[in-house]
Amino acid sequence: MTPLFRHVANELGITTLSQASRDVYLLLLTRFIRMFAYGSSTLILALYFEALGISDTQIGCVVFATTSNYWLLLLAAILGVISPSGSDIGPFRAVEESTLAHLSNAKTRPEIFAWYVVIGTFGTASGTLICGFVMEALQSGGRGKVDSYRFTFWAYAVIGLLKAAINLLLSRQCEPDPGAPPEEAPGTPAANNEEQQPLLANRAPATKVATVTTLSPNTRFTLLKLCGLFGFDALGSGMVASSLITFFMKRKFGIFERELGSITSTAWVFSSIGTIFAASIAKRIGLIKTMVLTHLPSAIFLILFPFPASLTLSIILLVARASLSSMDQAPRSAFLSAVVLPQERTAVMGIVNTFNTISQSSGPLITGALAGHGRFWIAFVVAGALKGLYDLGLLAMFVHTKLEGDGNNPESSEQTDEGDEDGERGTGEFSEGRRYT
Repeated sequence: MTPLFRHVANELGITTLSQASRDVYLLLLTRFIRMFAYGSSTLILALYFEALGISDTQIGCVVFATTSNYWLLLLAAILGVISPSGSDIGPFRAVEESTLAHLSNAKTRPEIFAWYVVIGTFGTASGTLICGFVMEALQSGGRGKVDSYRFTFWAYAVIGLLKAAINLLLSRQCEPDPGAPPEEAPGTPAANNEEQQPLLANRAPATKVATVTTLSPNTRFTLLKLCGLFGFDALGSGMVASSLITFFMKRKFGIFERELGSITSTAWVFSSIGTIFAASIAKRIGLIKTMVLTHLPSAIFLILFPFPASLTLSIILLVARASLSSMDQAPRSAFLSAVVLPQERTAVMGIVNTFNTISQSSGPLITGALAGHGRFWIAFVVAGALKGLYDLGLLAMFVHTKLEGDGNNPESSEQTDEGDEDGERGTGEFSEGRRYT
């Protein structure tokens, strides 16, 4: 391997990914399959409801396969975990991210999370693109719109069964060891050293899995601030879910499902490309700054999106926004993993994921009401403003936060020393036991 190729592989996390365990690859595969299903359903979800004669306001409420009753469809969307935004919802992401954090260490975790996001966005892009071509083929073959849309939801169910089967192949290494000793027992010199403590220390015994009631007061306070900020971002995302964006573009420009699928798929591909560089940027400027400096411009592009009369310019803004909007996801997951102990991760990520889902679910209802009164464009402006507030709030509250690795790598001292010797290289940020901003 040439030095240049080795450098590129290290920067993009390819080296870390190549050394990952079999369980990591299985989790990435299930993420791809699930996001493929979300992408396929997202393209036609709002269009399906419009074809059924459901009003814009009602479309906003749910935005599958055997009924046209609105309330039954709403119930199916909730229980069947239908994603109107194309993003990950339900319990899956929290559990998978907690497991990936358990299977990696603080130095490699940002890169693993970056590829987790990349694989997901690539899955969404593939599902959207293929769905667009399948819809055109089915309708060209004589099927009506409603029947062709329902075919997607039958495929969605089959994909869900496939994902469940793959999960059965995961090993016991994905589970935390209930008999493991505390990483730093209370009263030891390391535990008494302030610089060695995680930002959100858990006073519960390390052998117990944390729940909401066992999280320490510091954890709860910081979690409250994070959920408040993430709520702004999630509400904005819900207001401009991918299914509503495709609905807006079809209504404004009159384009067909195949073209919509190609446009949306292209946006997701660029999103995947942008996310690849997230971990490399975070090594140099830190997690919080990476989250803000990549996400804030995407909020501006979102505000501008509804105004161009040209389809070409609208596509440019959509792709520009997509290229940056997902770059904060891997740093965000790494940030959440760093501020809690391993036994807290599933509980904290589950709380954050639940709060985000609740906040996001309110967004389509607002957009539906605006669209029903001929003010669809306002949703994009408000959503962009909410996301901008999230970015500025995150920067103000957490830019100077000191974080720790989880301290379970026996080579932590060597990595820290190497990080000091490398100086400008910046890899020491993610070493075990090393603080970073």
